[in-house]
Amino acid sequence: MLEIGMKAPEFTLPNQDGEEVSLADYRGKKVILYFYPKDDTPGCTSQACGFTQLYPDIKEKGAEIIGISKDSVKSHKKFAEKYNLTFTLLADTETKVAEAYDVWKEKSMFGKKYMGIVRTTYLIDEEGVIIKVFDQVNAAKNPEEMLDNLS
Repeated sequence: MLEIGMKAPEFTLPNQDGEEVSLADYRGKKVILYFYPKDDTPGCTSQACGFTQLYPDIKEKGAEIIGISKDSVKSHKKFAEKYNLTFTLLADTETKVAEAYDVWKEKSMFGKKYMGIVRTTYLIDEEGVIIKVFDQVNAAKNPEEMLDNLS
């Protein structure tokens, strides 16, 4: 797990429109960087729709939202269009960014072990430094929690 005060690892990934997006593109703004397991699943949809609903308030506080999962650009596009998502989704198909942020971990479902993204949210300041880490994320409550943590 990355910790408060650490420099957020840099990355460049394609967004839902296939355009390359880098963390460095957001210097000068706070970034809510959230990792989620899979497009169009109940928890992930609840979290994404919550962020869309609060996006105007989040932008007003000088922050941007980036969601990252292992899903493809095509999957992100479909997910964003289906729910009218208003922020950036990035495709980390090779899980390099998930690994850099220490959210690619062994999980278990019905006794079967597998590797997957553990839902985690980082708040990164204007200089690219991690200022908050949320690793026990409640998908439905996370957007409001993040808004409350913006000053």
